[in-house]
Amino acid sequence: MFFGKKSLPGCSGYCKRCGRNHYLDSVLARTKAEKLMAFMDKYNHINLMTPKAQVTSRYTTNLLFSSAQGKMFGVLLCRNALGKEIVLYGFSGQFNGQWQVPGWVGPLFDERAFHQCADDTEREIKALGRSLEREAQGSDNRRQLKEYRRNLSRKLMQTLFSLYRVPDFRGNIYSLEQAFTGKTGMPTGTGDCCAPKLLAHAATHHLRPVSLSEFYYGRENSSGTRVHKQFYSACEEKCRPILGTMLCGIEECHGCG
Repeated sequence: MFFGKKSLPGCSGYCKRCGRNHYLDSVLARTKAEKLMAFMDKYNHINLMTPKAQVTSRYTTNLLFSSAQGKMFGVLLCRNALGKEIVLYGFSGQFNGQWQVPGWVGPLFDERAFHQCADDTEREIKALGRSLEREAQGSDNRRQLKEYRRNLSRKLMQTLFSLYRVPDFRGNIYSLEQAFTGKTGMPTGTGDCCAPKLLAHAATHHLRPVSLSEFYYGRENSSGTRVHKQFYSACEEKCRPILGTMLCGIEECHGCG
């Protein structure tokens, strides 16, 4: 089912290829998302493969109510080539430092390549941060260290962005830079939210998306824009600028292109 006047869009975005917006609504996936929320309420963890397993610190939802705050979770209702219903689950970013959790879709990049690029540089950036704390405010050395750390972080982000692979529903694969339609630079975390991860998995596994629903779970964020167990559309800043590209071809999947 697609976006209508009375339904909240699960996700949408402008597609440069088509010169139009593509939409996917949230109506049919809402019930599935509510069931996921009930699962998390009951078991206090997110390991979908072993629901009755003893809660471990690795997958516990208690983390979402700590100083780390909550997280967005998403459900994508799909159909396979035989018409069978397939339900995909995704979370934004990492969960407790993990990109991969049993029963959930993974990121838009090869995790091994990501760690090869990121781990050493991230350790260096953290070490520079500790060095900055020891430097006197306003000193030349502090300014130089701060500038070096800023440049190192910027270079790392560009390198990591280059690892992302963004598919559409026409069989095309794009880089983040090619897919992004925003008027400003790509924010940190672009491509890591629920909707891009879910749609990428569907596209690369030949599944037809039907509906997408997202909710926030855990301690509300500092600005109060994300509240526990409330439903939201995919975000404007990081998601929408790439979702138009990712949703391209979805109308043909539904026979209404």
